Amino acid sequence: MNTHPSVSVLTGDLIRSRTASPETVNIAFDTLSKAAIDFGQMWDIDLRFTRYRGDGWQVLLCKPGLTLHALIFLRARLRAADAGIDTRIAAGIGALGTAGTRDLSDASGAAFVASGHALDAMSPKRQLTITGTGVTDELAALIDLTEFISMGWTAAQAEAVAHALDQNAPTHDEIAKTLGITRQAVQSRLAGAGFSYFHSALYAMQHHDFMTTQPTDD
Repeated sequence: MNTHPSVSVLTGDLIRSRTASPETVNIAFDTLSKAAIDFGQMWDIDLRFTRYRGDGWQVLLCKPGLTLHALIFLRARLRAADAGIDTRIAAGIGALGTAGTRDLSDASGAAFVASGHALDAMSPKRQLTITGTGVTDELAALIDLTEFISMGWTAAQAEAVAHALDQNAPTHDEIAKTLGITRQAVQSRLAGAGFSYFHSALYAMQHHDFMTTQPTDD
């Protein structure tokens, strides 16, 4: 028996992209791509953002404990862009077969399968879901609540949340300086977004044990 570390794959697609203008779709993908790069730099990992199937995209998280962080961050950045388009995201936890060559278009593994199937099975009324190895009912419930709370974010609230998620823990004064607003405005936006209520959930996900023991082929 060998213990194999799990990874997290986020598979998403744009909502109602067929009725959106090409410019809107491009803004959405550009926003998500830049957000993936910024998130990777914060945590010193390469998410390898890859666009596929026209309106679909994927990222790879070698640290599955950051799944909730990434879901909130990507969602916040897209809402902050206020482009008039949103995205569904399915997180799949599992083993990694291969991370692909130049991007994730030829990647494989249980995490990719779980994520893709979860997105395909997602109700049109839902926007976030998680499945796979080590995913408990409690973790699934956290994702459900995250979806519900984040659906009410304004662009300004989402922008503040994205900055507050920086692992370097910027102060409200620093966020205010970056956004060109007052400290009180930052606090108001974060309070309106319910950000303080995510702290325990983020900690729980980050420290959850996703390791799985699988039989070898020997």
